[in-house]
Formats: sequence, structure tokens, C-alpha cells
Amino acid sequence: MKALDGVRILDMTHVQSGPTCTQLLAWFGADVIKVERPGKGDATRSQLRDIPDVDSLYFTMLNHNKRSVTLNTKGERGKAIFTQLIESCDVLVENFAPGALDRMGFSWERIQEINPRIIYASVKGFGPGPYEDCKVYENVAQCTGGGASTTGFPEGPPVVSGAQIGDSGTGLHLALGIVTALFQRETTGRGQRVECAMQDGVLNLCRVKLRDQQRLMHGPLKEYPQYPHGTFGDATPRAGNASGGGQPGWIVKCKGWETDPDAYLYIIAQAAAFNGLAKVVGHEDWLEDPDWNSAEARLPKIDQMFDEIEKWTMTKTKFEAMEILNPLNVPCGPVLSMKELSEEPSLRATGTVVEVDHPERGVYLTVGNPIKLSDSPAEVRRSPLLGEHTDEVLKQVLGMDDEAIAAAKADGAV
Repeated sequence: MKALDGVRILDMTHVQSGPTCTQLLAWFGADVIKVERPGKGDATRSQLRDIPDVDSLYFTMLNHNKRSVTLNTKGERGKAIFTQLIESCDVLVENFAPGALDRMGFSWERIQEINPRIIYASVKGFGPGPYEDCKVYENVAQCTGGGASTTGFPEGPPVVSGAQIGDSGTGLHLALGIVTALFQRETTGRGQRVECAMQDGVLNLCRVKLRDQQRLMHGPLKEYPQYPHGTFGDATPRAGNASGGGQPGWIVKCKGWETDPDAYLYIIAQAAAFNGLAKVVGHEDWLEDPDWNSAEARLPKIDQMFDEIEKWTMTKTKFEAMEILNPLNVPCGPVLSMKELSEEPSLRATGTVVEVDHPERGVYLTVGNPIKLSDSPAEVRRSPLLGEHTDEVLKQVLGMDDEAIAAAKADGAV
């Protein structure tokens, strides 16, 4: 038995934020029925294709463990089928532009009339306010949620993160909202709206930067590289690779950096482990020097400290340096490329990186469920072909017979 066995999800999502949410629920055992446009499907099926005429990795890696149904909700027969699906599902998830379902005739009030127990979950770009009708994509969310203004080096422009904190991050937030609403329904018997704005989700992930905004009102941020020789404005600045946790940290070069763009190591000069770090990099003299032997004394010289540490790391590969520093309890980690991560045996063993066989594109790699439940292990199954389960769902879920299904097809509803 899976954790969400018996939960049926009506998945009206597309691209990344919504599919991230519903894929996670599917991994936990929910029956996710993905509704797509006949003949076209989710736009990502054809976006960024690496192999002609097959579903792209963009689609396959966000839609595992789902069933695909094609449905034209513009016609009356299609709307009737959609209504039946609402009646038969526990959750409806969508990430359309604001008001799209309302214009189809399925407002929240109408959906409640059809199924008072349903959870109606939405991803939107913004919450109520001046921008609520604006269209948002990943990088727009990062910019409007505080991610870009606090990422990058002090002398450079704002930078967006390679991690999809706007789309996938908001999808993860929405999944938590859905299971919370399902849990509350066990007590109330009622469904409810669950809404996650991408701006809100990014800001939540930038929580420590809002912390620093308030600290800045009371003096300089001493762990930032602007201290003590630079200047602070009235907003949380960009801090390069500085640690956001109050302990000095930086990315340093390692052996081979001249030709390997990822030959780097992140090191945190944590006060509790500083003695061992100082000794191993050849600066035992720091331990007796009052200009170096306290965290407060080192703060004005963070750049100089990491320059000295880097002289040592440049004589080691990133993995050699990590093997030496870890027994000393020095927090550190190598900069790992996607190639290195895809080939890492431990990630294969835990199901974090998974090989999946697809009938049209063959074997490909994907990221598995990052959340491990001891009593509900996740199995990653391939993404569905367009409309692969239309007949199956219409029969099993809605109880339609072959004649009714044929009529729906003839009418262009499915």
C-alpha cells in the first residue's frame, strides 16, 4: 500500500510548476489523471526535443506515474465528461492563467456544487494585489520573489538561480497544501481552495534574505563580503558565494580548475572546526595570533583567509580535499556537475537518480522522489503517451460503455 492509495487527482496542469506537484503525489500512490488537449497535449511534449517526434525529456521527467486522458472541454459533451471527472476525484490541480477555468464555466463555486469534498488547488504567479493578473514564468518568479536581487556578486547584475525555485519550488509548496487539505477533510468532510503564488513561494525560499533586510536596519551585515571595506545600501545586497548562515563560507579553486569548470570546493570556516582547518592548510600560526584566533577577529579578513585556504586546495582535487577536511568536521562539499551527479552510484542506489524505459525514446535518466518514506517506497514509472489511458479512465472511473466512448470520440470530445 502506498501513502496516497485511494486518492484520485484530476490533473489540469502543464509545463513545470503544476506537473511537479502532481508527479510528487503520484509517486506517493495517488491516481493522477492528466487531462490534455486532443492531438496536442501538454506543450512540453514537443518543447526542447532531443529526439525527433517523441515526447521530450522536459515532459517525461515531470509526468511519471500518471495516466493521460485527452479531453476537449470547449464542447458540451466534453464539459459533461469533465463534470463527471470532478465528481469522481478528490483533488483538482491547475496552473492556468488567472480566470481560465472560470471562463470555461467551472468557477470554484460551481466546482463545489459538483463535488463539495473536492480540493481545488492552483498555482498562480501572484497573490491578490496589483500583479495578480500577470503571467509568470520561472525567472520572472525569481525576480519578483527576491531571488534575483540577492543572487550574484556585489559588483554585478542580479542573477537567476539554476535551481527551478519558482516553478518546481512552488509545485512542492502546493503538494504540501493539498495533503494538508486532504487531512483536514477527514475532520470537516469538506473540500477547500489551496492556492500557491510563485512570488510567495520564492520569497519563502529567500526567508534568510528577508531576515538580513531587517538586520541591516541595525548595522552592517558582518558576514557579507562588503564588510568592512565596502558599503551597504538600504536593501539586502548580493553576496556572491558567501554563506547565508552566519558562518564564513566561500567557493575555492581546486587542482585542475584551469581546465575543469567544476574543480571547486565550498568550505565553511566554522568556528568550532577552525583549529583543524588552520592546521591542515599550513597556518597553525593563526591559532596563537589574536588577529586570527577568534571568529570576530577573522571577519574583516575573510577574503585573505580564503585566499590562504585556496592555496592549499589548489594542490588537491576537490574530492581529495573533502576527504581530508571531513574527518576534521570542516563543513565542505565539492561543486558537482550534472554529469557527475548522473553517474554517482549512491544516488542510483537510493532512487534519487533513476533509469526509466520509454516505449518511444528508450532508456533515459530522471530524478526520482527526493522524499523517502519507510512504509511507502516510491516506484518511478514512465510518463504516459498522449491519451494512452483515455478509454481506460472513461470505463473504469466514469463507467462509460464502448458506445458512449465512441460517441464522444465522434463528437471530438476525446
